[in-house]
Amino acid sequence: MCKYYTLIFSAQKGGYFYGSRIPHTLMDNTKYYTELTNELLQLAADRKISVSRLDDLRQVLRFHENRYYILNDPLLADQEYDKLYKVLEHLEAADPTLITPDSPTQRVAKDLSKDFPTVAHLVPMLSLENSYNADDLLDWDRKARELSGHEEMTYCVEPKFDGASISLIYEQDLLTRGATRGDGVSGDDITVNIRQIRSVPLSAAFSKYGIQQVEIRGEVLINKANFKKFNDQLAEQNLAPLANPRNAAAGSLRMKDPKEVGRRNLEAFLYHVSYWTPTGASETPHTHSGMLEMLWDLGFRSPQKEKRVFKGIQAVIDYCLEFEQGRDNLPYEIDGMVIKVDDLAVQDRLGMTTHHPRWAIAYKFKARQGTSKLRKVEFQVGRTGAVTPVGKIDPVGIGGVTVTSVSLFNEENVREKDLRLGDTVLVERAGDVIPYIVKSQPELRDGSEKVIHFPKHCPVCGDPLVKPEGEAVWRCVNINCPAQVVERIIHFVSKDAMDIRSLGEANVRRFYELGWLKDVPGIYTLPFDKIAELEGFGKKSMTNLQTAIDASRTQPLYRLIFALGIRYVGETTAKTLAQAVDHLLDFAGFTEEQLLELEDVGPKVAGSIYQFFHNKDNLHMLSVLESLGLNLRNTHSTPATGGALQDQTFLFTGTLQQMTRSEAEGLVEQNGGKILGGVSSKLNYLVVGEDAGSKLEKAKKISSIRILTEEAFLALVGRA
Repeated sequence: MCKYYTLIFSAQKGGYFYGSRIPHTLMDNTKYYTELTNELLQLAADRKISVSRLDDLRQVLRFHENRYYILNDPLLADQEYDKLYKVLEHLEAADPTLITPDSPTQRVAKDLSKDFPTVAHLVPMLSLENSYNADDLLDWDRKARELSGHEEMTYCVEPKFDGASISLIYEQDLLTRGATRGDGVSGDDITVNIRQIRSVPLSAAFSKYGIQQVEIRGEVLINKANFKKFNDQLAEQNLAPLANPRNAAAGSLRMKDPKEVGRRNLEAFLYHVSYWTPTGASETPHTHSGMLEMLWDLGFRSPQKEKRVFKGIQAVIDYCLEFEQGRDNLPYEIDGMVIKVDDLAVQDRLGMTTHHPRWAIAYKFKARQGTSKLRKVEFQVGRTGAVTPVGKIDPVGIGGVTVTSVSLFNEENVREKDLRLGDTVLVERAGDVIPYIVKSQPELRDGSEKVIHFPKHCPVCGDPLVKPEGEAVWRCVNINCPAQVVERIIHFVSKDAMDIRSLGEANVRRFYELGWLKDVPGIYTLPFDKIAELEGFGKKSMTNLQTAIDASRTQPLYRLIFALGIRYVGETTAKTLAQAVDHLLDFAGFTEEQLLELEDVGPKVAGSIYQFFHNKDNLHMLSVLESLGLNLRNTHSTPATGGALQDQTFLFTGTLQQMTRSEAEGLVEQNGGKILGGVSSKLNYLVVGEDAGSKLEKAKKISSIRILTEEAFLALVGRA
């Protein structure tokens, strides 16, 4: 049965949805779409959505895409959106003639892109003149007033997004082309990748404004939170992180696999209408700020909320200085502000040079880069034994922060950039990303610089380092290395792991140095009487620490698995592992082949998990943790008794149409059955959805396994 979320009934100004078939009077009617959504969800739960409701279904999906990707104010749970989306896919697959070019299902491309042909922009994408202080803006304002003949100018001010520039063309309200900036005259045709960006409408009602064809400009970026998540995923795979969100966005747009582009969570801000052809009597706005409002009205993520319109340059200067102070609080990177003459007729009068328009200028914020000297390199040992070089540089101010340490990533990075001690280096800092060296400047060397030599032995315990084949990182394989032990404990108590909030990094290191904390189980035998005598530990601090440690004993199994710090096992894989067993120590009996049958577990991950659970020290540690009261059982996988599926084992593969996989697995457990992690002779039923993979082929080779369709499974549990 579908679970409903409480939806907010409030008219959201500006919450326009970009479907060309939605009546304009209903575009911002949140109540209307909420009621329609609930009706369709109920029909989906009853499997009664017919072809006659296709338009309603598309309208609702577009509306919720707009709330999620444009307004950042979702009204629908992801699971509910997915349910409606799957119904739309199913109906269109049954009759492809019903598919429309702007259907929400038509974002996903079917094939890999072979190359990106070059296409010409309708209007050249010129650069902007840059300014770096108030005097520059005052001088620019003076010239603009003199050329236009106005005593005072009205300006529109908006953020200068630090991403990858794009140009979009819409014809007859449909997106027909997306391109990179290229050389300003021509760019690469990346339409197939642009369609993966959810904040780019596939259709927009430009005809409402009397526009037949339009070219609009914008910027594609990755917000800070998604950039961090992506880098964390790379770190889990032992890959070097991406340097900054700008490069990540630009690189993503040129990826060959559009589906991978879709997984990058790109966003697009559209901020300029460069060209349009009217259908007749044009109803287009006469100001730049009006154009931004039009784009917002049509469902684009324009800087409508960030923009300001001012009379006179002094108000512009004040706003730029104010915005710069809060730049780090924004969810995305910006590197300045753009000031544009607001009146489009005045823009035409001012014209442009061969390089830049005279009616716009960029006010650049303080540099995120700085020049310094690389003085020494320290080698730090992480919880998986990875040895990471960290450069120490002369203090340099970058973006309001004094930087003294930079990441060098690994030995290959040092070699590729030809870094040497004593080098003059260009350092960049972007948001929350650790500062890094962009490049060295070998032309400034005087001969005193020294080659950086990587250690052959662990800088902490002295054991020989190894470099696994195909990897860029040197490792200490001594699991008792003090540096690794401390880092493992720090990871174990972290927020996303066991969440022992009062036992942070500083206290872990302090207790370790005092000899009170030597390993993970030691967390649960800390000498509280001695800790109470330490400076800074009052009665409240002690109570908080004891409470947090006690609470961690009942954390769900997947959190414990993640907390163990098994190489390549992140939160998602930890959840998969937790669902595959009744008790964590069951993994001691798994082969690598069985591990490979689990969802999203590849050879490297399977090998790492196998090694961890076949290490006697690790198994002993887990037994000790259980004796100390920690939960090693998967309480969610305990089947009900007396159900129709009592003692029967199930596994699901492919995409289900009537429910999510987790809902289906819940039905099995509610009826007394059990979910297995892979195909084996212990499996009774394999339930097959669309696009079933290798599990189906393996199951066919085992005669005892019954293969069911989704409909047959629902009949088995009395839900047909």
